[in-house]
Amino acid sequence: MPSLPPSSPALTWPELGCGTWAWGNRLLWDYRPEMDDDLQAAFNYAVGRGMTFFDTGDSYGTGKLKGQSEILLGRFAREYSGPNRENICIGTKLAPYPWRLTPQAMVKAAAASAERLGRPIDLVQLHWSTANYFPWQEGPLLDGLAQLYQQGLVKGVGLSNFGPQRLRWAHERLGDRHVPIASLQVQYSLLSTYPVTELGLKEKCDRLGIQLIAYSPLALGLLTGKYTPEGPYPKGLRGVVCRQILPGMEPLRQCLAQLAQEKNKTIAQIALNWCICKGTMPIPGAKTIAQAQENAGAMGWRLHEGEVAALDQAAALAKPIVQNIFQSH
Repeated sequence: MPSLPPSSPALTWPELGCGTWAWGNRLLWDYRPEMDDDLQAAFNYAVGRGMTFFDTGDSYGTGKLKGQSEILLGRFAREYSGPNRENICIGTKLAPYPWRLTPQAMVKAAAASAERLGRPIDLVQLHWSTANYFPWQEGPLLDGLAQLYQQGLVKGVGLSNFGPQRLRWAHERLGDRHVPIASLQVQYSLLSTYPVTELGLKEKCDRLGIQLIAYSPLALGLLTGKYTPEGPYPKGLRGVVCRQILPGMEPLRQCLAQLAQEKNKTIAQIALNWCICKGTMPIPGAKTIAQAQENAGAMGWRLHEGEVAALDQAAALAKPIVQNIFQSH
């Protein structure tokens, strides 16, 4: 596994990153290999506009395409030669599969990810906490991430789907090895405020110097304005979610639409900027250059305090989207 040069800078966070869950996922996002040119164009635009953090995972990609997200992301990063190339930061999440039981298992998994990427991993993350079903498994896996950091194979260690109790435990375990936690990913959007409002993770991350990353900030497309209660709906599982959530989110949809009109922005840009105003780094997906351009329009400005409060109030009336089953306490 390639190591980082000794002079590698510490991790830096842009206003907005990019999630690559859809790159290789046929089940939920209808990925097809002929999309790759569009994905590369989206990547190039994102980097050029300063959206230089890309999140992936070794479990991303369905069936035979497992690992496809890392393969594509690594290829695009190697071939890119435009502005901000030196700031490209790739974070990958290693899944705590039942057969991964030792520190060495995580070191081996990271080596496989780095091989698919064709470059060192910048941020290595534990994809979810096993506290809800195999709490004893988690310690050795965190020790493996610590080894990667101590050996100079990654710039930082992050967590995903950890709640406050498990975060405190992980912080102490890694702290004993002088390994800081750089980031924590949670499902966070106007339709998924639970990690912040009920678990209090933003305050805890601020106190510990951890960057909170908001994944699914557009709630599977529900916060883009693309879909209405009358339809049409997206195909598959996302269509099922739309039918469940859209009828009850009309006040929120109206608030988003009104702010979008007043600010000459899109509904998606308002929803993403709300995440930024809450002190998180959202990582929306982008499958086309048009989507990357829309994401970029959420940067460089801020909603006013009263506008954020209005969105908070409207969001409280909506039915929340289902939380990730691996979110721990």
